[in-house]
Amino acid sequence: MSKKISQLNAATELQGPETFAVVQSSETKKGTISQVINYIHNTDITVSPNVTVNLNDSIYDDSRMIKLSWSGGSGNMTLSLPDATATKNINRIIRIVTNDGFNTNTRARLTPVAGQTLDGSSNYYELNVSYEGLMLWSDGVEWYIIQKKG
Repeated sequence: MSKKISQLNAATELQGPETFAVVQSSETKKGTISQVINYIHNTDITVSPNVTVNLNDSIYDDSRMIKLSWSGGSGNMTLSLPDATATKNINRIIRIVTNDGFNTNTRARLTPVAGQTLDGSSNYYELNVSYEGLMLWSDGVEWYIIQKKG
């Protein structure tokens, strides 16, 4: 029996291995949640001195893995973290990694929204090592560093 999409029961608590129908190039194919996540959540950002990138901007709403690439001379850039209290960010995990252009003279400063904290601090957290990485998690109040690589 065929049903319209509007007649189907709503899915709950997707785990990742479930398959679903997707139309790609006028052909119906099967896909998984994991394939969708891998496609929409990776973001490359080229940064340079005295630049601010605001992760609250809607273009970063689906970003889960962010690779920072340095361009230009020495200096600091600011990476403003998303609002930890926004519904879309509750239980959100973001991974941030740097390329080989980072060193003690090229720094990315992860900065929480005014009034919020990152690991209990209202100050920025500085990335200044090539191939450094962080995993952040929002509990709906603040951001936590839950994993570091440096």
